[in-house]
Amino acid sequence: MNSIMPFNGNKNTPVVKRLLSFIKDQREDRKWCEKAVKSLEKKLKRTGGIEELENAISTQNTNSKCVTIMRSLDGRLQIHLRKGLPHVIYCKLWRWPDLVSHHELKPVEHCEFAFHHKKEEVCVNPYHYTRVQTPDLPPIMVPVNSEGNPSNHPPLATSPLPTPSTLLNTVPENVNYVTTLEPVLQSLPQETPSPGYMSEDSEGQENKMDTSPASEGSPTASPGPLVDVAPVFYTEPESWCSVYYYEKNQHIGEVFKAAQPCLTIDGFMDPSSAERFCLGIYSNASRDVSIEQTRRHIGKGVTLYYIAGEVFAQCRSDSSIFVQSQNCNRRFGWHPTTVCKIPPGCSLSVFNNQEFAAQLSQTVSKGYKAVFELASVCSIRMSFVKGWGADYQRQRVNTTPCWVEIQLTGPLQWLDGVLQQMGSPQGDTPGSRS
Repeated sequence: MNSIMPFNGNKNTPVVKRLLSFIKDQREDRKWCEKAVKSLEKKLKRTGGIEELENAISTQNTNSKCVTIMRSLDGRLQIHLRKGLPHVIYCKLWRWPDLVSHHELKPVEHCEFAFHHKKEEVCVNPYHYTRVQTPDLPPIMVPVNSEGNPSNHPPLATSPLPTPSTLLNTVPENVNYVTTLEPVLQSLPQETPSPGYMSEDSEGQENKMDTSPASEGSPTASPGPLVDVAPVFYTEPESWCSVYYYEKNQHIGEVFKAAQPCLTIDGFMDPSSAERFCLGIYSNASRDVSIEQTRRHIGKGVTLYYIAGEVFAQCRSDSSIFVQSQNCNRRFGWHPTTVCKIPPGCSLSVFNNQEFAAQLSQTVSKGYKAVFELASVCSIRMSFVKGWGADYQRQRVNTTPCWVEIQLTGPLQWLDGVLQQMGSPQGDTPGSRS
């Protein structure tokens, strides 16, 4: 006997009954499902789109026509106390029950009213969207000699990356990132945005990071004998990141290891959720007034999505969050230490595995030290409510009241494998008396 309660067929039209029968997860809340389908039927009645929707779902036809509804002011649709993006709601209902975020979807080429086009109408045909697939990362080829040590080719010249201590002690530039939730950063034209605010910078670093491939204008090593190379592969870890919570320069609480693709860091109290790191549960005897006030305004905080090798940060708080990500900064030609302000409701791609793979591959030829410095690229710093940098009262992250460091496990482990394969640094061994 089926233990799942049937839908209330007496109150549903024949087309609603048929659409309900196509729902992928029959364990979903029955009342909510009915309201979602009835709401859509009501919106589509005037246009005749309900028949096209049923045809698309029953035949699973990606060549079907667009099925559109009007876009709301904030792009979202509220159904019985739940609010979400309309194409995500109906793709989750009729195709992928485990769908978490709009970042996981991309439209088919012929969809005229796909969500990211930002037109007045939005296509909710679930067969006009595909799910983003995790791209395969090519192995990093590390040159080795017969003893298993790195080749003795002279390293290429390279601008030094900021080390963790440099990141803490450098006054970063600031940029403001303002957009609605719908378009994510990678959907914008891939060109350098307007420059951030300039600031004095310690360590004598250049204003912008060199993002050009090593083959373009970079000095090349002198010809040498052919050497063997060994591949180092990327392996997806069980926990994709570790999160450390700080109040100013003091680490508070335990390290949170995220195994779920969706992680929310908020100011609430759940001590046991696998999908939430709740900062509200932690006490600190040395907490001052500024920290107390900031903690009260963290609220819903930030949600991190790890999707297809890419990390997105969505500000869910009523106050802005501030993000320092070298991977993101490199993508847009910003200085490596730049801090980006993400306003409430906005979303930013803060790390991309493919971009890191390209950078790691280019850096191997520059020597052990250059590769070792990539460790700082694998960490993201993020403060709540209060920003830091040249435009703010606080110029270093460890002076902000509440902030987190997110260490990305997969890239760090990949980097570790490359360093192990390279062996030890050559020529810089410190003496015992130095």
